[in-house]
Amino acid sequence: MESARSPYAWWPAGLIASAAALLLLISAGGYGYHRDELYFRLLGEHPQWGYADQPPFTPMLVRLGIEAFGDTLWAIRVPAAVLLGLTALVAAAIARETGGGTAAQSLAAAGVFGVFPLSSAHVTSTSTPDLLVWTGVLYFVVRALLWHRPGAWIAAGVVAGLGLWNKHLVLLLLLCLAVALLLAGPRAALRSRHLWIGVAAAAVFGAPNLIYQVMNGFPQMEMAAAIAENKGGESRVMLLPLQFALLALPPVWIAGLVVLARDARLRRLRALAVAYPLMIVVVLVTAGQPYYTAGLLLGLHAVGAVAVARWAGGRRARQALVAGALLVTSAAAVVTSLPVIPEKDLAGSLPAELNPTIAEQVGWRQYVWQIGTVWAGLSEADQRRSVLFTGNYGEAGALDRYGPSLRLPPVYSGHNALHEFGPPPDSKRIVIAVLDTPPEGLGTCTPKATLHNTPGVENEEVGVRVHVCRMDRPWSLVWPSLQHYD
Repeated sequence: MESARSPYAWWPAGLIASAAALLLLISAGGYGYHRDELYFRLLGEHPQWGYADQPPFTPMLVRLGIEAFGDTLWAIRVPAAVLLGLTALVAAAIARETGGGTAAQSLAAAGVFGVFPLSSAHVTSTSTPDLLVWTGVLYFVVRALLWHRPGAWIAAGVVAGLGLWNKHLVLLLLLCLAVALLLAGPRAALRSRHLWIGVAAAAVFGAPNLIYQVMNGFPQMEMAAAIAENKGGESRVMLLPLQFALLALPPVWIAGLVVLARDARLRRLRALAVAYPLMIVVVLVTAGQPYYTAGLLLGLHAVGAVAVARWAGGRRARQALVAGALLVTSAAAVVTSLPVIPEKDLAGSLPAELNPTIAEQVGWRQYVWQIGTVWAGLSEADQRRSVLFTGNYGEAGALDRYGPSLRLPPVYSGHNALHEFGPPPDSKRIVIAVLDTPPEGLGTCTPKATLHNTPGVENEEVGVRVHVCRMDRPWSLVWPSLQHYD
């Protein structure tokens, strides 16, 4: 069967991967930081084995960009652009493993030109490394099942274990694949010693962060519960509709599901098709985010690319239809994911309305100036006794990034992992609090300003009030009550 595989299409797949990375690099300086990037930058200043709400890899990735290229927006986005390019290459490799030639591999690589891959890679999110991890695991699973390469199970375990340094979501993929193998076969794979060595490899490579979670009482379980409580209703409603908006050309991954179910040549891979509805059910029940399935969808897209390429064959009309549809959907993804529309025209635009990631990149420097104006209105004595306190990590990250240039005091927050960095000194009783309703522990608070941005883009920060609070209790007593996950 080895001879049935076509050569790897290095030139077209490499060009597509390079185009994706280059597009991200060219647009990396547009708009501003996303709140998550500001958070990762702040976490990167406090390197640890893990954090309350996530493993350490993405903050390390942001720190790598800063150390290599300087503390700029463009610098922290370079690693994510490279990772998305690598993901395109792995998707092409999956298409090759399932019988695809040059056309199929090219179409598989082009799967990264979708709204979700471009959005997540543009703003350096945890999802970008996760896409590479998931497609890497699926690539080795395909090799193990379809081409009887038992050693590939070990490689899949190593990739999954490394993926645990970035996000624990890869466990969802492993769970669904295991159940799907039990349901659809080949069940003999579950008895393979190589598979169980792969499981052990995943546990070993992922051990540091897993140990962190055990030693700290599984804080990410609390985080998952908070996400389900805060966003669960919306996530359940949008789960199915958004499946058709995550990647370019949804018919391709649908073709992947169909061909896995019907093509006898891919019978040993039917577990991949069964894993997808299983994952939908798990995400629905647990109120997970709709994009949790994106990595598996990209793998199905790669399989479907083989079927679509065969369908188009040498028929020019069909080839033109596929190429045209890909160009149109990719162009739409670029417009709705990247900073194509000028910031001054962004308010009320379709991309800003459809993709919240865009709106969350606007206004951060201006918000810090507005907070700084409130601090500047204090007396010199109060300024010496003051600290900044924020309701969320985006505000804390923005103040950490831009506050020093305004000589603002240190910033603290009880949000997610920032709470574990500790409270301000008890001597700091004047608080510039950035949140709508300050908790009672901050004492008597007076609103002084309301955040807004000049372009008029609606995002999570617009309308947030800035208070001056005078505490009547020490931070050491108040701090435990300020922790919250979201």
